[in-house]
Amino acid sequence: MAKIESTFLGSSPLLPCQCRAARGLLDWTQEELADRAGLSRSTVREFEHGRHALQSGSAERIIAAFTSAGVELTGGGGSGAGVRFRTAVAPPGQTG
Repeated sequence: MAKIESTFLGSSPLLPCQCRAARGLLDWTQEELADRAGLSRSTVREFEHGRHALQSGSAERIIAAFTSAGVELTGGGGSGAGVRFRTAVAPPGQTG
């Protein structure tokens, strides 16, 4: 049985699957995200694995780290949750 991804506190705009996807898009480790967000690696790890909910302040710090790196969270309106770069990124070897 699949783990439920919506293990967040209250109405947090961040899902564990979005956190993993955003890190993957940026090629960040859990440790890098934790450092950039000013959190412990265990907070990131436990949230991503659905073991605990994020406090609203922790979610805000993670979202701010992604936003400052040029990534935005998407979702709502029936389109599903996701992540993307705020601006178009040229594939490796090509210029904009």
